[in-house]
Amino acid sequence: MDFKKILLVLGLAGFTVMADNWVVSPILPAIAGDLNQDIARAGLLITAYMIPFGLFQLIFGPLADRYGKRQVINLSMLFFSVATALCAVSVGFTDLMIYRALTGIFAASVMPISLALIGDIVPMPNRQSAIGSFMGISFLGQGLSMGIGGSIAYFLNWRGVFAVYAVLAVISTFLLFTTGRNIPSKKNPEAKFLAPYARLLGNGYSLRTYLVVLFEGILIIGSFSYLGSFIQKTFHLNYLYIGLIMTGFGLAAIVGGRLSGKLAQKWGRRSTLLLGLFSAVLADVLMATLSSNLAVVVIGVTLLGLGFIFAHSTLLTIATEFAEQARGAVMSLVAFCFMGGGGIGTAIGGKIIAALGFVSFYGYYAVALVVLFFLALVLVEVNKPVAVMHK
Repeated sequence: MDFKKILLVLGLAGFTVMADNWVVSPILPAIAGDLNQDIARAGLLITAYMIPFGLFQLIFGPLADRYGKRQVINLSMLFFSVATALCAVSVGFTDLMIYRALTGIFAASVMPISLALIGDIVPMPNRQSAIGSFMGISFLGQGLSMGIGGSIAYFLNWRGVFAVYAVLAVISTFLLFTTGRNIPSKKNPEAKFLAPYARLLGNGYSLRTYLVVLFEGILIIGSFSYLGSFIQKTFHLNYLYIGLIMTGFGLAAIVGGRLSGKLAQKWGRRSTLLLGLFSAVLADVLMATLSSNLAVVVIGVTLLGLGFIFAHSTLLTIATEFAEQARGAVMSLVAFCFMGGGGIGTAIGGKIIAALGFVSFYGYYAVALVVLFFLALVLVEVNKPVAVMHK
């Protein structure tokens, strides 16, 4: 099957899941008002989604190794579509929380297992470009999510947001079951559930990589999480314009994804990783020093998108070489570290912003990214000749 077609099919699923990941934030006030909840309690909807989203990534990895990656993605997207549709027709706050939790459970499999599947079917010379393209398409959904959600809620209502996302999920699921039915999908009936994680974390080489991924998530996703609020507070724009500005992150990720493989082949993985972290440093420095200039902020958003895709696609490509027969578990642990780090970084960032403001937040995160730059230079080995484990 054509690699480009595979990337488009998987990319649409990733786009849908990552857009859904952030869609509640801009419509939270509307949900709270309609269901007679205060904002603090309504915020539990985000928690109800994120906790199972993080935990079930570790479960779906071994399942995909044992029963087939394509099969797990297909079934997950099917149930994800149903859960999203149920959110649109929920009648109370409690059942909406249950449906969001179900959405988070089934969304958890799509990103890591798609990356593992790409690792299985794309040869190494083309792998980083393929991973970068997939991540770019997926995070375009995240970049657009606030604008999409805010716009739909403005013209329809918050239920319309979930209805539109359910339709998008159905389209993605249909393509996976039809166009994607011939995607090769390995099965390993002897795959274990806990052993791969113990061996990955017990090996110094892979452990150091996972630690860098964790701190990358803390700082880059943490920086991204507050871009919408930062832009709204600084320039008093509506969610439509905020979404358009944040599209720069997703577009930069798509373009950078296509470039990352070429840069890695020309300059090496370490240089590409460090270029990504440097770009993220520069983005946060611009936010902290020249934040009153909208054009500079747009440049900063774009640089953060490039930084993310250069750094993360390199780390993902390195991880695909850890274990061929347990690649689902390998990539699920990457996703768990990255998204878990993002949750930590967002929580820490919220406290810094509440105490000191956005400028200090981006200043501190810029300094921390400089530290991560030098840690990655020391910790990440990019030319390891053998896999961490074989099963």
